Amino acid sequence: MVYSGRGALCGGAVLAACAALMLSGSIANAASFQSAKSAARVEYWQKREADIANMMATSKTLSAVRLVFLGDSITDFWTLGEDPWVRGQWHGASVWAESFGGRDPANLAINLGVSGDRTEHILHRILPEAQGGLGELDAPALQPDYVILLAGINNSWAPEDPAADSIYEGVVALVEAVHARKPHARIVLQSLLPTNSEDKNRDVVRPVNARLLAFTKDASRAGWIRFLNLYPSFVDASGQQIVSDFNDGLHPSTAGYRTWRDRLVTFLAKDRAER
Repeated sequence: MVYSGRGALCGGAVLAACAALMLSGSIANAASFQSAKSAARVEYWQKREADIANMMATSKTLSAVRLVFLGDSITDFWTLGEDPWVRGQWHGASVWAESFGGRDPANLAINLGVSGDRTEHILHRILPEAQGGLGELDAPALQPDYVILLAGINNSWAPEDPAADSIYEGVVALVEAVHARKPHARIVLQSLLPTNSEDKNRDVVRPVNARLLAFTKDASRAGWIRFLNLYPSFVDASGQQIVSDFNDGLHPSTAGYRTWRDRLVTFLAKDRAER
């Protein structure tokens, strides 16, 4: 005798009928799962790049954009709500809508972050097509007041050696490329955020941040670059990463994006007042 799971015993002459009933339930359930449907594999970053290309080619409001956010997943996830890979983790979409979605025209923003990008990948995206890049900054209508840049932490995995030197040079190359594409925009170069690894913070993150600060203080760049040191806002009194501001030790939670937003909006308002 076989228990059908539907409150009755099946056996003998009714076994086939029970099997058919169970199979029909399985087929009905299969229709509700994506796992049971054919789908071509498209990596997240590929879809993200395609979405950006479409946005830059078809948007009729690029001339109204005042801020361009550029970077990797930490920037990209400003516009994500619930994490598509880890249920129950939330990112910055609600905070983005509050502050960069157009309620304040001075902070209307476009997000060019792509998850997984290293500095060389971002550089490829912003170089003009004539130079073999994707030309993501080349739309003539896109004339932002600020380009908000945060990049480099992905280069600390499978790093070139020394990692801090590689990351610093990669970020500098990005800054120079952005300035060449949008010379009238002011670049807000943001520090790397603290990770949940004190070894990495000590050996890579803080040394890179110190060098980037010095880079922005060069008098020849004074008119077009500013440094926003976010690091202190994401550590506690003992210097450890504030756990609640991150989902996984690297990517900010909604609370983390709110902290970032508060620092950035205040920073921009002060900088505009001083221009």
